[in-house]
Amino acid sequence: MPNEVDGITNIVGRNVEQLMRVFNCDIKIYKSSADSWLEVWYNKKYIIRIVEGCNAVSVIILFISFIIAFSGKFKTTFIYVLSGTLLLYVLNVSRIAMLTVLMFYFPQNGHFLHGTLFPLVIYGLVFLLWVIWVNKFSKYAK
Repeated sequence: MPNEVDGITNIVGRNVEQLMRVFNCDIKIYKSSADSWLEVWYNKKYIIRIVEGCNAVSVIILFISFIIAFSGKFKTTFIYVLSGTLLLYVLNVSRIAMLTVLMFYFPQNGHFLHGTLFPLVIYGLVFLLWVIWVNKFSKYAK
């Protein structure tokens, strides 16, 4: 179906909604009737949409690929990949929740928030995880 939202993006949307409800936010996330994304409504106002690119799958694949390319012992590599994937997923869900709130209060800063700040945070974490991996756990660590 051309207007269907993929399963992982649906799970991310559900987790964003669950996280924001923990903080008693007025949040509703709906499947768009017009296209293949989720609409995020905060305080009864349509704020952002969650598309397939927002689910962090590509970032997680990039992270895992690097770790495997510079792998160490199997068990260590496996645990690091699982831990890093979980950390990146949780950060991404938190990122979308924070972006929702910030876009509600500072819509004029949307381009900076979505295009610069949050990519810097998520890719910065990936880079930090890579540096830690290469220096502490990979077969190239001293």
